[in-house]
Amino acid sequence: MDTTTLTSALQGAGPFATVLADVSQDTENGRHEHDLRVRAACEQLSEQGAPREVVDLVAERLGEIVRQPSPTGRIVVATPEGIAYDEVALTRVDQPVATWDALPDLMAWVAHRDATLPFVLALVDHEGGDISLWDSDLPEPEVTTSAGGEDLEFVHQMPVGGWGSLEVQRTTENTWKENAEDVAAEVERLVRAHGHPTVLLGGDPTSVGLVRKALADLPATVVELTSGQRTEDGGDEALHQAIREALLGEVVRRRSELAHRLREALGRGDTGAAGVGPVADALVRGQVETLVVDPAALSEVTLNPADHPGLAFGGPEPLRPVRADEALIAAAIATDADVTTLPGNVLGGQPVAAILRWTDDR
Repeated sequence: MDTTTLTSALQGAGPFATVLADVSQDTENGRHEHDLRVRAACEQLSEQGAPREVVDLVAERLGEIVRQPSPTGRIVVATPEGIAYDEVALTRVDQPVATWDALPDLMAWVAHRDATLPFVLALVDHEGGDISLWDSDLPEPEVTTSAGGEDLEFVHQMPVGGWGSLEVQRTTENTWKENAEDVAAEVERLVRAHGHPTVLLGGDPTSVGLVRKALADLPATVVELTSGQRTEDGGDEALHQAIREALLGEVVRRRSELAHRLREALGRGDTGAAGVGPVADALVRGQVETLVVDPAALSEVTLNPADHPGLAFGGPEPLRPVRADEALIAAAIATDADVTTLPGNVLGGQPVAAILRWTDDR
C-alpha cells in the first residue's frame, strides 16, 4: 500500500496507543456489543500502562456511532498530545488490536489496506455512461458523474431501407463513438486527478469495446466486467458480484507481479534485501522502494534502533528494542516506501524483504 496516508500516525513524541476494533452497530444488540468491545480494548491499553487521559481519548473516539453497514472496522492511534490517526473501513476485525508502545502498531491495518483497491467504475451503453470513483473500503462511491448522453431516439423513428437507412446507420455509429469518447475522457480525467490504478468497465458490449479502445493510453489497468448493465437504481446483483470478482482478480494479479519482482530482486542480490538487519540498513539509506513483510513472522522479532544509526521513525527514536514490524513500517512511512504483505516462502525464508530503488554501486 501507499504509506503517505499514514504519515500523521507517526506525529507526536509517543508513546502511542493503537486500537483496531469492530465498531459495527447495526444488529439488535449492536450498541451493547460495541460498548463491550471498546471497553475491552481500553482495559488492555490500561493494563499495558497507557495513561488515563490517552485511554479516555481512544474510548471517546471509538464510542462514536459509525453509520455504515457491517462489517465496519476502525483504527485509532493516540498519544498524550491527542488523536494522531483515525480511519474507518468496510472490513471484518477478527483479531482486534490494542497496543501501548513506543511506536504505532499498524501491521494489521497495513495488511487490510494492502488487500483493498481504489478504482474507477464505468458502466456504459450507446447513450454514454455513468462513471464513479470508489475505494473498496467504502460502501458508497466518493464521486459520481455521467458522460455522453447524445439522444438517439430519432433513429427508431426513421424508415428502414434505402440510402436513408445507410445515413442513419452512419450517424448512429458516429454518435455511439462520440459518446464512448466522452466517457473515456471523463474516466481519464478521474484517473489522472486521483491516481486510481484500476478501471472496471461494464455494460453494452459494443460500447465497452469503443470505450476500451479510447482508453488505450490510460495509465491504469482496464478490466472488463463479466456481467452487469447500466441501470438507474444500481441494484444489479450480477453487477455487484462481477465487481467483487474483478477486484479480487486484480489484487491477486498485482501480488503475483510483486512476488515475481521480489524473487528477481533477491536473485540478483543488488536490487533486493532480505532479513531484518539488511532491510533496516537499506531503510537508513532511503533505498527501499517496497517493504514486503510476513506479518505473523515479523511481529515475533525485535529490532534495536541503536544497531541501525540513522533509521528514521517520523519522530523521536525509541530508546529500547521494539517490535520489528512497528519499527520497519514506521521507517517505511518516514521514507515514502510502500508496504505490502506476502507469505514467508516468497521472502527467501525471512520475515521481511525489500525491493530497492537503486543498487549500492550506482
